[in-house]
Order: sequence, then C-alpha cells, then structure tokens
Amino acid sequence: MASVLSLLILGTAGAGYLYYRQLNSNLKKEELNLGDKPMAGHQVNAAGQTPLNILLIGSDARNSDANKRLGGARETFDSPPLADVQMLLHVSADRSNISVISMPRDTLLKMPKCTDPETDEVYPATTGPRMTNESLGRGGPGCTVATWYELTGITIDHFMMIDFSGVVSMADAIGGVPVCVTDNVHSRNSKGQGSGLKLERGTTYVKGEQALQWLRTRYGFEDGTDLARTHAQHMYMNSMVRELKKNTKLSDPNKLRKLAESATRALTVDERLDTVKKLYDLGEELKKVPTSRITMVTMPWVPQGGRVLPKPGEAELLFKMIREDTPLDGRASKKQKPQASGDPAAPDAEIGVMVRNGTSTDALGVAAGRAAEVAGVLAEEGFAQAKADPRLTPRERTTVYFPSVDLEGDAQTVAKSLGLPLSSAKRSTDVSGVTLVVGADWRTGSTYPESAAEDDDKDGKDRDEALKSGRALNGEDTEACMTVQPGFTW
Repeated sequence: MASVLSLLILGTAGAGYLYYRQLNSNLKKEELNLGDKPMAGHQVNAAGQTPLNILLIGSDARNSDANKRLGGARETFDSPPLADVQMLLHVSADRSNISVISMPRDTLLKMPKCTDPETDEVYPATTGPRMTNESLGRGGPGCTVATWYELTGITIDHFMMIDFSGVVSMADAIGGVPVCVTDNVHSRNSKGQGSGLKLERGTTYVKGEQALQWLRTRYGFEDGTDLARTHAQHMYMNSMVRELKKNTKLSDPNKLRKLAESATRALTVDERLDTVKKLYDLGEELKKVPTSRITMVTMPWVPQGGRVLPKPGEAELLFKMIREDTPLDGRASKKQKPQASGDPAAPDAEIGVMVRNGTSTDALGVAAGRAAEVAGVLAEEGFAQAKADPRLTPRERTTVYFPSVDLEGDAQTVAKSLGLPLSSAKRSTDVSGVTLVVGADWRTGSTYPESAAEDDDKDGKDRDEALKSGRALNGEDTEACMTVQPGFTW
C-alpha cells in the first residue's frame, strides 16, 4: 500500500486529490473497542518510540452474492459473521521486527461486555467460555478487539478486517504468490466438504479465488484441522511479503491502481485508520522491517472437548513478550530483561495480596504454614492488606499473579519487595486480584533465596518451547511446504 499510494496520491494536485477522496470513501470504518474497559497506554522505549499492534480479522460473512458464492455453506447465509481468522500483528517500537500470533478460531475464552454501536444492543459478559470467533457477532470487530484485550492484556492500536470477496480481489491485484504442497492435493471429501483447492505437487503461484481456497483449506492439509489451516495461512502471508518486497508486482501503474482500489474496497478499519494517508503512514512503518525479522506463530493450545484452550504458561509467555516488546525470534532476548510496568502501583498499604501455599512436591509434600509466614513478611514490609489464602496451589516457582494490566504495577511491587525477579509477575485470568503463590523453590525463610532468583531467568528456554508448540515460521523460510493429508491426493 505504501508503494501504491506514494505514486498515486502524490500526482497532480487536482486529479490526485479527487482520487484520494475516492479511495477514502471506499474504506469502511468501525469503532476500535466495543468493550467497557479502556486499553492501557503503550510503554515508551529509551528512544521515545512506541510499539504498534494491529488485529487482522478474516470474516466469514455470507451477506452478499459474492461472499455467498465463495463461502458456500448455504445454511449460514445472512447469519451473524464469525471472526474465523484472527492474527495479532506486533511491530516493535524500534521497527526492527514483526511478530504475528494467530489464535485458533475455536479457542474457548470468556468474552467481555460489548455494545453494538449501531443498534445500542448490549451483549453482557459471558459467564462461561465461548468460541473466540463468536466475538464478531457481538457488535462488530471492536468486540473481537475487546475480547483479545480481555485475554492477553495487549493494547491494540488498530484492526483491519477482510471478507471472502475482499481476499479474492486483493489476491488478484497483488498477483501470484508461490505456495508449496508435498503431494498433489484436492480439498474435497466424500461429503463434498472442502475448499476445492486443487494443486499439483511442488510450488504453484496462486491468486484470486485459488488464493482464497489456499487460505481456507482445512480438509487436505496435515491432520485436517483449523490448526493446519493457520500454518498454511502463515506460509501464504510470508510468501506474499517476499513477493511484494521484490517490487515485481508493483511496477505497473495499472496494477498499482488496481491494488489501491481493491485494498480500500476490501478493508474494514477502525476509526483511527480511516484515511488512505493513515494507511500510507502505516505502510511506511511496516516497510522498515526486513523479512528475516518476521516471526509468525500460532498461540500454544491444549485440547478441550473438540475445542482448544490457551496452553497454560506458554500462551501467556508469548502474550507477555508482546506486551513487553520482546522479539519472538530471540534476537536480543538474552540481553533484554523484563521491563517495569507502565501502570503505576498503588501505595503498598493499599495493595491487596492473597498469599497461597504452593510448596507441595511429590518428594517433600507441603511446607505447612508458608502462606501465613510470607503474608506476615509482606505485612512487615508495609503491605497491610496481605492475607493468607487456605487454598493449596502447587507451583515449582514462586509467582505473583495479577488478573489485568491495571494491576501489573501492584504485582511487580510485591515481587520487588520480596526479592523476586520481575519475570515472576505473570498475568492470569484464574485470579481476581494480586495473588502470591509461594512455590517449592522457597520452602523456608523470610527472604527469597538468591540461588532461586538466579535460576529463575528461564525465558530463553521457555520461549523456545512456546515457539515450538506454536510452529513458528520465519519470514524468509522459502522451504516451507504443506504436508498433504492422506486421502486427499489425486
């Protein structure tokens, strides 16, 4: 888009302005955040720069003739749309790297209260877990943004949403993008289900409707699940970026114009991204990142009755790395330490802290009375509202949990007062307030052991495990190739 607009907008004054107005009018706009919680501000790095987070949403809306033809599933025509593709794109503050985290569409999570800006209908917060793709039908993409913020605590600056016909028009305008399969594949089963994608073994340049088929293929890739489809989407996006970086697709003025018009007609954006000039400025920021510093990953997950849940520990670690602007590719991770929260902490005496005993191990059992002992240590440090919680929560390492980003500063203050590393403060939706779990690494004494503090910095190893679970893909990986599912070859 940056290359497109630099040629088209900066033309002759009269024609350029009229064309600019036309492109602006093409864009569809929605509110950024339909939840009732304002998102926290960004933390500024040493150079005064801030990161940028964009939620990319693929809607399965079948509300037009084109989308009905492309989407199929007649029984879902004109139904509330689902956010079947959700990718959070994080651009580092120094614009040196991009990290993308995809959330599987059937992830179960709690949804916040959302208000539809057009009808004023209020969707109350869910009492139990729901599939994340349902968020789009609760007022629009701003509810999908609010749902992400509820789960991750990541401040989201913008969203961009596209539907089936939008993908086809943009894929046509961009031109062919190379994709690879290990065998001949035809995504169609005996019941007629599947995207219809039919490719020969090896590399094929796909565009238009065939590109949409690639992005939608589930039956025919790997194990036939949405998780395989997400990996294929990462391959396509990385390949598309590489092609556009070559500029071979953007050398013809007519192609440039077609891409600009297709993009603006295809996209629904938030109100902060409501002009082509703002899209141009965003494109300039994205352009700064080399493909070798792009990392795409699927949120680590665990199965839950045919659906999935965020994998404890690993999913939150990736979310935390995004919140702290830590590169997922590991470059600089050895030198970069957890940052102090930008959220100001309350006075020590006003911070409520529940202390649980998590010292139990198979070999040693529980160290009785540890919750009360450590609560007493906190009280002596000035935390007058520290209380022992009788529940036992076994943990290998001592951890301070907090439920939302507005309590992160309080949690870090508690950690610091006990000599715990900042990395011990972790966000969790399983607690309702700041909760200190005294782990098996601190079974005795009033001071956290120095040896435990030194051993606590395991972020590098934990990051590697999380990226392995999420099947991380680098932007310059030209060898990536989708494995074909048995029974879908020809």
